[in-house]
Amino acid sequence: MKLVLAVVQDQDRNSLQDALVEGGFHTTKLASTGGFLRAGNTTFMIGTEDDKVDDLLQLIGHHCHSRTQVMAPLSSLDGNADGYLMHPVDVEVGGATVFVLDVDQFRHF
Repeated sequence: MKLVLAVVQDQDRNSLQDALVEGGFHTTKLASTGGFLRAGNTTFMIGTEDDKVDDLLQLIGHHCHSRTQVMAPLSSLDGNADGYLMHPVDVEVGGATVFVLDVDQFRHF
């Protein structure tokens, strides 16, 4: 058995969740926040059998897309601009970050 943790951008959340339900995957959804852009994400915890992992990864890849977003400049509270972005920058966001973990034991109470 595997535990798949998929961190997806909130824009892809509903599409992926619907596809997971339709595909028969049981999931727990957690609200999360990215560290770099401080944007809303959703983390899906999905338990599945080993032989279904490839199907699950294809499903995630099909519903989670990268896109370009303009990142506004960060400002310093003390007026020191060292290390801070001073101009808007295009960054690639979205897609999914996926971790596949072995599960030694699973119990449902």
